[in-house]
Amino acid sequence: MAALMKLSFGQRALATASRISMKTPVPGPKSKEVIAAMNDISRIQSYAFAIDYEKSQGNYVVDADGNTMVDCYGNIGSLALGYNHPAMIKAAQSKKWLWAQTHRPALGILPPHDWPQLVQKTLLSVAPKGLTQVQTMMCGSCSNENAYKAATIRYMRKQRNGRKHTEEELASSLINQAPGCPEVSILSFSGAFHGRTLGCLATTHSKAIHKIDVPSLPWPVAPFPQLQYPLEQHEAANAAEVARCLRAVDDLITQGKHTRPVAAVVVEPVQGEGGDKRAPAEFFRGLRQITRKHDVAFIVDEVQTGVLTSGTFWAHQQWGLDDAPDIVTFAKKMQIAGYYCTAEYAPETSYQIFNTWMGDPLRLLQLEVVLDVIKAEGLDKVVVDAGEQLRAGLFDLVRKYPKLVHSVRGTGTLCAFDGATPAVRDAFVTKFRNAGVHIMGSGDRTFRFRPNLIFGTEQATEVVDIMDSVLAKGL
Repeated sequence: MAALMKLSFGQRALATASRISMKTPVPGPKSKEVIAAMNDISRIQSYAFAIDYEKSQGNYVVDADGNTMVDCYGNIGSLALGYNHPAMIKAAQSKKWLWAQTHRPALGILPPHDWPQLVQKTLLSVAPKGLTQVQTMMCGSCSNENAYKAATIRYMRKQRNGRKHTEEELASSLINQAPGCPEVSILSFSGAFHGRTLGCLATTHSKAIHKIDVPSLPWPVAPFPQLQYPLEQHEAANAAEVARCLRAVDDLITQGKHTRPVAAVVVEPVQGEGGDKRAPAEFFRGLRQITRKHDVAFIVDEVQTGVLTSGTFWAHQQWGLDDAPDIVTFAKKMQIAGYYCTAEYAPETSYQIFNTWMGDPLRLLQLEVVLDVIKAEGLDKVVVDAGEQLRAGLFDLVRKYPKLVHSVRGTGTLCAFDGATPAVRDAFVTKFRNAGVHIMGSGDRTFRFRPNLIFGTEQATEVVDIMDSVLAKGL
């Protein structure tokens, strides 16, 4: 035990035996009580179960009924260091955090005196190559929303070619009319999910329930490659599919120049909500070439894929781009949200990109801890090794149970596989959870993994073994 305690928290989490303990089906009676009470307060009807955050530790989540599960979902991919990491607890008790815990500053007007130094140490230390500007925000949706604004502001500034806004432009903008509110667009992809604010919903196409009854914008939607698996058996077909989708993007931008010009193209490295759909690096390099050709912004939405989960700090690092994206958005495991951009996309006028809080200093202090732990505990290697172990196990499962599951894919621990049908997927999400593996679905039939960064090879093996025993019993 003494030797074990000398290890880092992450190493102890990997070295400790399974803590899975199931007492009730999930959700159990106490979780159901919480859900019923919450639905009386805020009937969003999406609650899965209630968590005891004090008892949850590391990779293991404890629910209100005392069930302990290995967590492969990580609060929709937002947990960076699991539950109650000692480094985070220690930092939360420090004097350094006290001011951020007791104040919520309006960062756009009255930033803390040491804010530039903190931003330099954290956000700018992991900035994507070539992006020198960063703007903090509140969540993934508002990060994308304001990135869209930055792109359209830059586009219109270039169209004016140095002239100031006219009185007509200023006046018409106040009644939502052109020319002040220009008829430009953001091009997105089928199956995409970029958020639930109005602009983001116009670029979200994963599920109708996200959009139904909400007004939208007539922006173009290009096809996202629908790859066939196993990849090595469908190379020619997949290459043709990528080429088809790139042609469609180029055609839509060209066609829009005389009607509703495209100011930006936005894409996810992995379409998480859309079913963990992926495309090869060639597709993204092609997008970069097309956006350069037409001089429109290339926005990469790394809200779900950032912070090592893909095996590299930013997923787009794996594409081999000749030049960086113009804008990269972030949230989730970064703890704070926002976007990086080149200087060209920084607004020249105050209050165009603005809100009251513009982020949260407490979340930036959390990011500081996350980055320190990543370095101290070598979590980059932990993620790569765990991902390899997880995928190897999942490939074994699809070979053993081809009538139930198929199409393993992923990099790092950003992994997924599919159920044979939506009903099969839904049934096994429940069965896996009741056996001690908390996992969720995406798209219509996908199981997606979004564990925290200390999820190791032991947890990967544990998860696959439990899934194997559950699948063996069938439906």
